[in-house]
Amino acid sequence: MAIDTDYIKLDSFLKLANLVMSGGEAKIVIQEGQIRVNGEVETRRGRKLYPGDQIALDNHPVFVVERA
Repeated sequence: MAIDTDYIKLDSFLKLANLVMSGGEAKIVIQEGQIRVNGEVETRRGRKLYPGDQIALDNHPVFVVERA
């Protein structure tokens, strides 16, 4: 998934990647520990993601943040 900024927040990334439909849904999946960033569970909605970071949601392929 390509971004055209230096970083993107985790909740915004999940919406951009169509892994969730809303910010509320993003909040829930993050708080429930369903998101892994670089292999570790992440529970912070505002976690900044940079190019090269890998994001995984249970039962979905891994997404890699890339610079556009």
